[in-house]
Amino acid sequence: MTYQADDGRYERQPYNRSGRSGLKLPAVSLGLWHNFGDNRPIENSRAILRRAFDLGVSHFDLANNYGVPYGSAEKNFGRILRDDFLPYRDELIISTKAGYDMWPGPYGEWGSRKYVLASLDQSLRRMGLEYVDIFYSHRPDPETPLEETMGALDRAVRSGKALYAGISNYSAEQTAQAARIMAELGTPLLIHQPSYSMINRWIEDGLLDAVEEAGMGCIVFSPLAQGLLTDRYLDGVPSDSRAATSRFLSADRIDVDLARDLNELARGRGQTLAQMALSWTLRDPRVTSVLIGASSVRQLEDNVACVDGPDFTEDELGAIDKITARHTAR
Repeated sequence: MTYQADDGRYERQPYNRSGRSGLKLPAVSLGLWHNFGDNRPIENSRAILRRAFDLGVSHFDLANNYGVPYGSAEKNFGRILRDDFLPYRDELIISTKAGYDMWPGPYGEWGSRKYVLASLDQSLRRMGLEYVDIFYSHRPDPETPLEETMGALDRAVRSGKALYAGISNYSAEQTAQAARIMAELGTPLLIHQPSYSMINRWIEDGLLDAVEEAGMGCIVFSPLAQGLLTDRYLDGVPSDSRAATSRFLSADRIDVDLARDLNELARGRGQTLAQMALSWTLRDPRVTSVLIGASSVRQLEDNVACVDGPDFTEDELGAIDKITARHTAR
């Protein structure tokens, strides 16, 4: 059946300006890190993407090595884009990244001009696009001059293959330096993409200040701490959970007491634990958007509903700080 987007899609969530730019992003964006590779049914991926757009999620975030095998998330997204979303291309923000290992040899990762620009060309071919809206340096390269990596981002924008440039996983000091370089080149950085959650607050120690000072936006990933901040682990570690099956999360990181205590607080707010965790990351106005993943339409719908939650009271924020401090101190 031919897909037709819901007419009320832009009434279902807020859109926030990214720093001092002209671009607004949905409060909730969809990341395709997991669940969109060749190891997942493409019809499930299609259903998630369709429902996301119907709910006002106009930003889809990828990277060159997303999916199993690497590149398959971009390839599958490109297929769904051609079949369903081409009429809506100008309503979409599509991003991708280069920085982690993608192909063998010395030119297949990190931040050289050679790798960054070759990776962008490959990503465009996989997705069948002439340009992406945001192109990121996925991580800082300790051995390549930052001027070279930023110069590659500047070139990507000036060539028309990307509309905006961003960085991910950069420290506060690296962010300030990168922003200065890009400003001098005439292509200001649009946005920073760091990890952030109730139990991973490193960006509060200077990075959010650096982002604000540079006029950048901030879009955070892993807001649910790979599932720790959901109801998935309230009764222990299920055998089919990410903690039991993924290299990105180990069972010894699961704090059942933390999840249960936070879940009680979420219930008092009329939210699921995941919804409260997502709402919490958006409480700071410097956070433009939060990236969620989804393995099903139901999970997507539950997470996107975080935008309907109440504002936090000072007592609630204090209670969250007290609970999560116990986890940090373990």
